Amino acid sequence: MADSSVKLEQVDLVNANILAAGANKQSVRVVNGLGKLMGSKNMVDVDFKTDSNMDYLLQRDKEEKEKYRGGKKHISEQPWTLQNWHQHLNWLNMVLVVGIPLVGFYFALSGRVPLKASVFWFSVFYYVLGGVSITAGYHRLWAHRAYSAHWPLRLFFAVFGAASVEGSIKWWSHSHRIHHRYTDTPRDPYDARRGLWYSHMGWMLTQPNPKYRSRADIDDLTDDWIVRFQHRHYIPMMLMSAFILPALFCKYLFNDFTGGLIYAGIIRVFVIQQATFCINSLAHYLGDQPFDDRRTPRDNWITALVTFGEGYHNFHHEFPTDYRNAIKWYQYDPTKVFIYASSLVGLSFSLKKFSQNAIQQGLVQQQQKKIDRKRSKLNWGTPLTQLPVWDRSQFMENIKENQGLVIISGIVHDVSNYITEHPGGETLIQAALGKDATKAFNGGVYLHSNAAHNVLATMRVAVVKEGVDAATKFAARRGESIENKKLV
Repeated sequence: MADSSVKLEQVDLVNANILAAGANKQSVRVVNGLGKLMGSKNMVDVDFKTDSNMDYLLQRDKEEKEKYRGGKKHISEQPWTLQNWHQHLNWLNMVLVVGIPLVGFYFALSGRVPLKASVFWFSVFYYVLGGVSITAGYHRLWAHRAYSAHWPLRLFFAVFGAASVEGSIKWWSHSHRIHHRYTDTPRDPYDARRGLWYSHMGWMLTQPNPKYRSRADIDDLTDDWIVRFQHRHYIPMMLMSAFILPALFCKYLFNDFTGGLIYAGIIRVFVIQQATFCINSLAHYLGDQPFDDRRTPRDNWITALVTFGEGYHNFHHEFPTDYRNAIKWYQYDPTKVFIYASSLVGLSFSLKKFSQNAIQQGLVQQQQKKIDRKRSKLNWGTPLTQLPVWDRSQFMENIKENQGLVIISGIVHDVSNYITEHPGGETLIQAALGKDATKAFNGGVYLHSNAAHNVLATMRVAVVKEGVDAATKFAARRGESIENKKLV
């Protein structure tokens, strides 16, 4: 016989977290031209000088924590005042996400730069290029590895993803992996529990708390030469593809350089940023949770409309490496269609899908949870295990004091207050008082409905000792699970 005293080795959680963060690997050095001005670089910086990437970062993390040990508070933990408000803000993102769009809207709304129809439609076209590069490229390809792509498609995503001014592939994907690893916790970069505004924009406009700095393994990203190239040259690529290129196109095609800069450049960037931010905010607040409700992500067709199909967020968080967000034919997910179409022409391959069985299991489990919650709010009658067990003599003694007792399938019911309400009439139910009416109830006179069983269950007062088996089977037909030995 096997020795039952032998204990299996447990997973070392410290080591497991090191592996999840990629801290066990020597990583390629990839330096971003922004230096310390990078968006939320304090959260996800992955460059290094002489040591391995993670060794360098973990040492910096340790130094940062030591800096704020002993009662000293980081600016994010301090209240906002007239003296320190400027320290709370991430000024680079304030310029990119708020300042530049305000300039663009000033020229647009003041009438200084009129919008031509040709420029409008070009802006829409350019918006689509940038949007699909974020959803199909940054998100589903790089952040989640939901499929693989050959270099022409990856290069396309890198160029036009930069045109959306949402950071480099490496920075964006690293942040997003952290979001999935720590969803709805203080380590989640855009923690939805902190409010709609914070998850939408507040997280990037304010300084992050280094106490909650997190890491995720991005070794596969730094192994991609296109990711490295874009990260190293992100500033010039962003300026060129987001602003200069659309302005030059509009100059060449429509003789409207300024209109191209304002509408196809600045305002387009603002709109696509706001649409993307909705994935972090609205997709965690608005909609249904058909797969799991333990966390905030939700499925919402409205968000899907403005995010190229990324609105089915509850599904996505349950099945993150599925190249689809929408799984039903009528759900809007143009990104899924784009990825599938690209596979038909050989630009992408190895499209991943979770099994239909796993998806159906998630749906059924969540439906059961909802049913159980509704069930818990209803009166289903006293459970059999909580009822006293009477022998026949005890039943006869109780009949003397209460003549409204009836036995049905081994369970004693007090129908005194139901006699006048009985749909079959008072005479019929009075004829059953003090007797065993099992056969009459179960089809001998009436084959009672499910509702009749439920109403009857609310009248239970005891179980007859000789009828324990019958009572257990009777209750089981209503979905109750009782072991006979608990009734004896």
